[in-house]
Amino acid sequence: MVDDGLSLFREDPFHPDLKNHALKGVLKGQRAISAGFDLRILYRQEGGHAVVYLLKTGTHNQVY
Repeated sequence: MVDDGLSLFREDPFHPDLKNHALKGVLKGQRAISAGFDLRILYRQEGGHAVVYLLKTGTHNQVY
């Protein structure tokens, strides 16, 4: 599922299935995408679309 989410992210980072959104609170500055039912991928973007750092993968409870 992570591979599918990352493939879709490479094609279109804001595809509706990814539910790409900015995070708040202690995770401010990071974004999250959905890679399946309860699987999330957290990432940080620097320099526009040039560099994306994947930070965490796991279930909703594991990454938040």
